Amino acid sequence: MPNLENLKKQAKLILRWHRERHYPVAAQIRQHLPRFLNVPDSEILAATFKLGDAQEMVAKQQGFESWQALKTGLSKTPLKVKSSSSKSAPSKATIVSAEPQLFVTDIKRSCEFFREKLGFSLVFSYGKPPYYAQVGRDGARLNLRCVERPVIESTTRDREELLSVSLLSVSLLSVSMTVATADEIKLLFLEFQSAGVAFHQTLKMQPWGARNFVVEDPDGNLLLFAGPAS
Repeated sequence: MPNLENLKKQAKLILRWHRERHYPVAAQIRQHLPRFLNVPDSEILAATFKLGDAQEMVAKQQGFESWQALKTGLSKTPLKVKSSSSKSAPSKATIVSAEPQLFVTDIKRSCEFFREKLGFSLVFSYGKPPYYAQVGRDGARLNLRCVERPVIESTTRDREELLSVSLLSVSLLSVSMTVATADEIKLLFLEFQSAGVAFHQTLKMQPWGARNFVVEDPDGNLLLFAGPAS
């Protein structure tokens, strides 16, 4: 169970980010505070936002309805005291998710592609005009970074079949929902096909026991979607 003092510091940090108009925090506020559900980033950052709002947001992140409920819950949870004689090493940290970054030449065009063709939603965009954005679908998150020209020449990419990002279909993890069955990878392929997506490779059975397909985005980035064969 998290330490209350650390959660207080977290709330103050969220408040500071809001005051500094740090765009990524707007998406977090919208996710956890219902009154901001359909409010654009710019309006969230311009709205009145107090320490109590940040504390409520932290409480929701921890699974409580309010800051007071969080404090009550923490007070009822017995602290685990580690024996000073214990010589066991600290638990190994676990990486539970990843957010690959794609280099694109037009943020608006790329966001439209992911929303309209691949069923992603815009998590946030940053800058005026935007030069950085994040899109997400279920447990997948992709960061989009604007560059003046493609980082990898198309001829090199086609020759080497470089994959910019791999969205692998694996079992359900603690913070993500990804395609886990053969039926779902086929459904995803048919969904993208109906949306008129350009495929670099259509749905294919691989020798190592997977079925996958590759989508090409407007900048030529190759996106791999994979799932079990059966």
